[in-house]
Amino acid sequence: MPSKTTPIDLSDSFEKIPVKIFPTSKDGSVFVARQIADFIRMKQQKKEKCVLGLATGYTPKSLYTELVRMHREEKLSFKNVITFNLDEYYPIDNNALQSYNRFMKNNLFDHIDINIKNIHIPNGETLKDEVKEHCRLYEKMIEDAGGIDIQILGIGNNGHIGFNEPGSGIYSKTRLITLDNSTRIANAYEFANISEVPRLAITMGISTILKSRKIILMAWGSAKAPVIKNAVEDDDSEHIPASLLQNHDDVTFVVDENAAAELTRNKSPWLTGDCEWTTKMIKKAVVNMALKLKKPVLSLTNSDYNEYGLSDLLVEKGDAYSINLQVYYMLRDSITGWPGGKPALLPNPPERMEPFPKTCLIFSPHPDDDIISMGGTFQRLQEQGHNVHVAYQTSGNIAVTDEFVTRFLDFAVGFEEIAGIDTQKSGKILTNARRFIAKKRSNQVDTPAIRSIKGLIRRCEAKATCRYVGIPEENIHFQDLPFYETGTIEKKPMSEKDVKLTMTLLREIQPQQVYCAGDFADPHGTHIVCFQVVLEALKRIKAAGDPWLDDCWLWLYKGAWQEWNIEEIEMAIPMSPDQVLKKRFGIFIHQSQKDMVPFQGSDSREFWQRAEERNAATAALYADLGLTHYAAMEAFVRWHF
Repeated sequence: MPSKTTPIDLSDSFEKIPVKIFPTSKDGSVFVARQIADFIRMKQQKKEKCVLGLATGYTPKSLYTELVRMHREEKLSFKNVITFNLDEYYPIDNNALQSYNRFMKNNLFDHIDINIKNIHIPNGETLKDEVKEHCRLYEKMIEDAGGIDIQILGIGNNGHIGFNEPGSGIYSKTRLITLDNSTRIANAYEFANISEVPRLAITMGISTILKSRKIILMAWGSAKAPVIKNAVEDDDSEHIPASLLQNHDDVTFVVDENAAAELTRNKSPWLTGDCEWTTKMIKKAVVNMALKLKKPVLSLTNSDYNEYGLSDLLVEKGDAYSINLQVYYMLRDSITGWPGGKPALLPNPPERMEPFPKTCLIFSPHPDDDIISMGGTFQRLQEQGHNVHVAYQTSGNIAVTDEFVTRFLDFAVGFEEIAGIDTQKSGKILTNARRFIAKKRSNQVDTPAIRSIKGLIRRCEAKATCRYVGIPEENIHFQDLPFYETGTIEKKPMSEKDVKLTMTLLREIQPQQVYCAGDFADPHGTHIVCFQVVLEALKRIKAAGDPWLDDCWLWLYKGAWQEWNIEEIEMAIPMSPDQVLKKRFGIFIHQSQKDMVPFQGSDSREFWQRAEERNAATAALYADLGLTHYAAMEAFVRWHF
């Protein structure tokens, strides 16, 4: 009898670098932290030094948080650790808010027992004529330390590792480099505006990185998905510096599910071997085929399926006609003008009809995400008689310019003078605020008073938006979650207080619908923390057995930074031209976020422009697939908690 053999897993057959995929960035960071900790302890047993190469930016923050936790709770010591950081802006003051020197102290070094003499970071204060020698000595220090044991990397949207921009050679060493404009734009979220982003940086070279004995590259979020695919599956090329890691014997990419979305095993798994043809997989395959071939779904033929690599689907599910109808109906049934459900019998609606009306709770990470991301749906819910609440999770105070504060200070002083109000106390506050702003340095954190004024500006705009939509005052909730209130771009991790505040609000309102930001591409990482807070709160309430939660659905929206892939959309709310215009006017209420917005990321468009173009693009995709062409659509995905 022939022996049974275990099927070979070919899902990663297109990948030239091993990739480990985790559900979340936290899971991936814990995995990497455990590898580092185990290696440190192994070296300690041998009484040897452990040499780490470290990265900065949003990507490794959760890794450093976990390492700090392990130091505090698991007694992980860093006394035998020597570190070399990848890069630093040039020129920059070592204590500047945006310097990587300060980043490493705030996120790791100040919280562990590492010897300060063992910390090495390129010096952004080096004199220009001494930079070459500084870089040479940096290479020598790495060599004298015995080379890097484990090198941690992030990856830029253009494929850079460290600050090795596209075109960096495989033999490049530590050097001063001119930053690509796309990198400066992507990093603009750390600065007040693009003009303040340094044009130069000191970085380890590709050759320096490749000399490391082990390399771990981490990437989180859908914005990194295209470049991860290019680096892992395409040929190595200087145009994608991260792809040069294919030439290393021990390199692993650690990514979350969103960053892995474009890998062939996820994007087109039917090309890697046997595929389980679930309903979602069929929709994904057919929709992407139709868009690539520029054909309506109902016009696809058997030949199209065969040429696109979907012959197995035809064999399993029948001819193209029946599959096309199945996918067309799924797309059709996702469209509704009644986001809270319609009190009438409809076939396969995305949202249940009962109860009606519903109590709805919209979580808005910043004070304008509600109107930007789901303004049309927001207004529909209110107009259709639902009991709509809005919870503004953070103050959003760092996104108000000093110039805007000055304008409001002038108004406040003028108003008091006209009204004849005694200005003794308030005048002192306003005078101190003016004096601080006039002398404020680029690396200086706002005073609590300034932060309060900025928060008040955004709170007033949010209230005005709710009045515009028709939301009563008692349905507006300002949470001011503590994790956000640092006064700097860098935020604290989710705290117990954040979760308890959210649990209290949920239990008070007991909604049948919850809307939450599922857009994790915002440059500060605020959205992902806000989402984690809501999920943790719901998880605990469910564990406690609160009966109202059994009748609660969670819908995720995306906003100013990205949109759902069309095959993911489970509820699409169409908008007429008049509704688009009404949404625009609602966004305009947030005057502090118009024209000149600090920390707006790599997209130079204003938020209303992003929203309109994104919503119009979603509607156009539905039309391309053979559905009715609306002016715009807002899209949602249901989260099953």
